[in-house]
Amino acid sequence: MNSKVLIVDDSSLARRTVRAMLEEMGHVVEEASDGAQALERFYLQQPDLVMLDMVMSGMYGLEVLTKIRQLNPEARVIVITADIQDSTKEQVRAAGAAAFINKPINRQKLNQTISAVFEGGHTWS
Repeated sequence: MNSKVLIVDDSSLARRTVRAMLEEMGHVVEEASDGAQALERFYLQQPDLVMLDMVMSGMYGLEVLTKIRQLNPEARVIVITADIQDSTKEQVRAAGAAAFINKPINRQKLNQTISAVFEGGHTWS
């Protein structure tokens, strides 16, 4: 699977960790450290998948998700966050995210979620 994936997270450690897992799976990875950079990269590079953190400085992840879906209603977005509140999960689901993964992430869960999303499904654990 050689998909282009955009990781959006203000934590460089989180981006490096997810990047390493994605590259081991064969994906081509781009990174953005904030919402504005994410929207620019999404628009210019049209990734197959976006891995999006919720809590970031500047623009909150839910706003980024909404704007990505406005740019491309078919965009595949997986929200990855330490926020475990059910209300957050419901908000991102309503905004059009394809899946929700709680941090910390393990490779197996990430792989399963990405596979389900590319097969047209949604995963909400």
